[in-house]
Amino acid sequence: MVLESRDLQRSFVTANQTVDVLKGVWLSVSKAEVIAILGPSGSGKSTLLHLLAGLDKPTKGEIYWETVPVHATHKNKLAALRLQQLGLVFQHHYLLEELTVMENVTLSGRLRGTIDKTRANEVLEAVGLVNRQDFLPRKLSGGERQRVAVARALYGKPSLILADEPTGSLDRENAKVVYELLATLAKREGSAVIMVTHDEGLVRDVDKRYYLRDGVLNVEN
Repeated sequence: MVLESRDLQRSFVTANQTVDVLKGVWLSVSKAEVIAILGPSGSGKSTLLHLLAGLDKPTKGEIYWETVPVHATHKNKLAALRLQQLGLVFQHHYLLEELTVMENVTLSGRLRGTIDKTRANEVLEAVGLVNRQDFLPRKLSGGERQRVAVARALYGKPSLILADEPTGSLDRENAKVVYELLATLAKREGSAVIMVTHDEGLVRDVDKRYYLRDGVLNVEN
């Protein structure tokens, strides 16, 4: 199992009340499995993904990256493990504007102190941007910037890629390209993918589709 959550709950306390966003999420993801999590805006999809990425702590419940108890691991150790085991793709690419495409793709390697340009060229070739490696992000189209984000997520050969509305800012044609690249390349390399999206038509061919409703995750048949 690449990732598992058990009875995952997350509540937020405001001045007047406690809001229960997640009320008990059970999820397991295997190697090379591509799953989609659907649900309306405000249903807690991004909250769930942040918990699964170890960027937030659950109010209750457990999360495991393989055998690592994410819920009980210090944030500094989690940050190091995240570089090794996870790839992240968001709706906005979050490329560093002062770095070239190659430098953005190899960012996790830079943080670890080792850069593999052969691997970077490999993933850039896979997303069709090897000839853009010396470009700054401002020279790229929106679709190209998001393809760089996919290459960056794949660069470290992660066991799991978490994608939060990765096509949400793109037109239909570019959204399809980015989604198919992410799903196909990850599966080919043995990485699992959890993709949060509101676009049901885009993810018809995933291995599993879940729907987040009233704080509970249900598998769709």
